[in-house]
Amino acid sequence: MNLMKIKDLHIHGKTFLAPLAGITNLPFRLLVKECGCSVVSSEMVSVKGFFYNSEKTMALLSSKNEEQPLSIQLFGSDAELLANCARAVQDMKAAKIIDINFGCSVKKVVKQGAGVALMKQPELAKEILSSIRKAIDLPLTIKIRSGWDSSGQDAFRIAKIAEDAGVDAIILHPRTAGQGFKGKADWNLIKELKQKILIPVIGNGDITCVKDAHNMMSLTGCDAVMVGRAALSNPFIFSQIDTFLETGSYQDPSHGQIFSAMTHLTQSYINFFGEEIACRMLRGRLSWFVKGISGCSSFRKRLSTIESGNQALTLIKEFETLTG
Repeated sequence: MNLMKIKDLHIHGKTFLAPLAGITNLPFRLLVKECGCSVVSSEMVSVKGFFYNSEKTMALLSSKNEEQPLSIQLFGSDAELLANCARAVQDMKAAKIIDINFGCSVKKVVKQGAGVALMKQPELAKEILSSIRKAIDLPLTIKIRSGWDSSGQDAFRIAKIAEDAGVDAIILHPRTAGQGFKGKADWNLIKELKQKILIPVIGNGDITCVKDAHNMMSLTGCDAVMVGRAALSNPFIFSQIDTFLETGSYQDPSHGQIFSAMTHLTQSYINFFGEEIACRMLRGRLSWFVKGISGCSSFRKRLSTIESGNQALTLIKEFETLTG
């Protein structure tokens, strides 16, 4: 069994789900957990939204025991607010890990001085992380980018500050602030970071398949991998990665497993969001699962008109029968 440890949290497996805005909600997290993900992550949670008791923000903190261990990611730029929010989240007893976002490059986040903007401000980063560390006992992680240029020096500086402040693990997505998700992730920076700090390093970026995860770990020596967009079309990638790391081989999900996952996600979305909202969301989300399956274009067109759960489930069953 692949095991790792972050502070006093024992983790079975080497796979983490990346926090993705609008995607890593409770229903999706429950699905990937069932598909073998070691640690699931919430969407980004605004500390300002938390303290204004925003209904939308509070919904992001919904959790169930079945998804544990859950990492809840917070973003903001005020040390006191972040520390207070982290303590409040700890008191809610949902999170097993609290992660602080140092990597989001979306303009509206950067304008607040949050996300990757914090990588420009080492003194503020130190204040934030020290304050949070004093406020909570839970494992504390941060997710960073390579920084504002491709050298990785911003990442190395922030990682060292984090380690000295008592952060328990670093997640590195080695793209610059300006790259967004474009270009290529520089895995060599993950390797360099792993050599510079003693706490666990989790690699993120350009893991599109099982072999990518194996290659990243082999090249960099990172302790685990974080998968984002690849999980949308293949939530089974997490168990596949761990199986491959243990045995050197893995199996693709069966036809039945794929359609079972689609059915389960549909039912979970409806239960969580209500039928009308769920159907609007599922029009796009269900299409992720059928990429490469013959006839998927026609199926996607029919999905774009679903208005009820029964309609969605009927379409899924019909397409499963057609392609089985």
